[in-house]
Amino acid sequence: MMLNDWLQISAFLLLLVLLVKPLGSYMARVYLGQRHLMSWLEPLESGVFRLCGVRSDHEMEWTTYAVSVLLFSSVGMAFLYIVQRLQAILPVNPGHVGPIAADLAFNTAASYVTNTNWQAYAGETTMTHLTQMMALTSQDFLSSAVGMAVLIALVRALAHRKVQTIGNFWVDLVRTVLYILIPIAALSSLLLVSQGSVQTLSAKTMGTALQPVPLCCDNRTGPDEQGTDANESGRARQEIHEQEIAVGPVATQVIARDLGTSGGGFFNANSTHPFESPTPLSDMLLLLMQTIIAAALTYTYGVLVGDTRQGWAILAAMLLMLVGGIGAAYYAEMRGNPSIAALSIDVRPSEQQPGGNMEGKEGRFGITRTALVAAATTATSTGAANGMHDSLTPMGGLVTLVMMQLGEVALGGIGSGLSGMLVFVIVAAFLGGLMIGRTPEYLGKRLEPYDVKMAALIILIMPVVVLIFTALAVSLQAGRASIFNPGPHGFSEVLYAYTSMANNNGSTFGGLNANTLFFNVTGALAMLIGRFWIAIPTLALAGSLARKQVAHVSEGALPTCTPLFTVWLIVVIVLRGPKTLPKLGE
Repeated sequence: MMLNDWLQISAFLLLLVLLVKPLGSYMARVYLGQRHLMSWLEPLESGVFRLCGVRSDHEMEWTTYAVSVLLFSSVGMAFLYIVQRLQAILPVNPGHVGPIAADLAFNTAASYVTNTNWQAYAGETTMTHLTQMMALTSQDFLSSAVGMAVLIALVRALAHRKVQTIGNFWVDLVRTVLYILIPIAALSSLLLVSQGSVQTLSAKTMGTALQPVPLCCDNRTGPDEQGTDANESGRARQEIHEQEIAVGPVATQVIARDLGTSGGGFFNANSTHPFESPTPLSDMLLLLMQTIIAAALTYTYGVLVGDTRQGWAILAAMLLMLVGGIGAAYYAEMRGNPSIAALSIDVRPSEQQPGGNMEGKEGRFGITRTALVAAATTATSTGAANGMHDSLTPMGGLVTLVMMQLGEVALGGIGSGLSGMLVFVIVAAFLGGLMIGRTPEYLGKRLEPYDVKMAALIILIMPVVVLIFTALAVSLQAGRASIFNPGPHGFSEVLYAYTSMANNNGSTFGGLNANTLFFNVTGALAMLIGRFWIAIPTLALAGSLARKQVAHVSEGALPTCTPLFTVWLIVVIVLRGPKTLPKLGE
């Protein structure tokens, strides 16, 4: 590993850890209703509550909370669908883009309302600026806020004792958007624009570039005006060409996408496009945006339950798995293809070592940054990429699959990642308690059969959904018709697609025609099930935990904030999955 590689990975991890406590402490104050940096916006919060008829002091039972989540998400999905279907006649359409097909609009609406942002289209040529800004970007905030609200409800249930309520969904939603997501996004968008990212309502701009014309395409056979033979070997005539370059409100959508860990991009090329990520600094900013809230929520959790050690132990488990994924992806991509390396090509002059697998990499940032982003974007539920995952080595591509199939708990999506990790914590505490002959408990609350059943349901939903839809896609002609790569790699593309959708990740291998009726409909169903069939049992688990009395933690109880429990937690996560990957050798 070169020094520059060490510095890039170390700088990211160091910045991430340093920001955990200040941001986590701030978010804890927001959810506790205490004074904080953005308290001057409280009149706006009160105005929103009055307008919507919400009483901030009224708490909900888990069933009411769950119904609120479903109603809010259903309205958002219907709104997204209608805007896409009518975008041709709506304003702010400088590119004169037509309406979206019904099946694609359904898929995209499900994608954004589930915080997946799976895109079976090219954004710059398919969506109007109004659709991108008003519909898609707004859901980047709102869908991620729903995930954070569900998490806070679960955390409240662990912190409270013998109560029937778990908080107010509308209060949690508004405070998340108003005090956390919008302020961070506003500041980060300005930083991204300062690096050269585009933010405009124009549809396109014209650019001129000197483009070499190959001599074989030049019809001239004699000398030019300066007496130079146009067909002279090794020469090419230069011509000035004008090119239309798509632009739009890029910076705000890119920040909303990464901050909300929802993925997707204004451009089809995602973060490999220089208007989305112009510089190495902007690339690091986007990497931090997609990981910082998910990491900081562990400290918020520790504050809310009254023991920050619990949060640090969970963060340690998350980071150990993330670092393992980054290391494996980096090793695989830097090692490259042994067959190509044996030809002594693509060699670093300074070290006479193979240059690694540069296929599909972001040429401006290199292999290290692409491997880092590939692992982080699949460990979280972001799905944004600065390289082509389809061009990763077999081991590098396996890393992205494994990080998703672990349940996206190595940080995970904001809200959904930590809530998924807490479910694994409950399972680990249950199994650990049985192993030491103690009544299973967590934070002083006994874990009963209903709690473990809900936890098991949450854990098993994703693998079942992935297996069912992957089997359908490779069994039916409607699914096989979209597979362009025959053999194992084509199967991997289908498996990756449904893993990404069921985990609400949104990244893709590529090489698969996903914009078909079959994949649009089945993909939308996978995304909706992967989001709400997990959120509802999570809230049911929260309702059960909230009703429990907190018992005194005895000396013989299994401690859940020690390095030993952190290792045990990782073992439980790894043993549980990934169950949907084909066994080696089959």
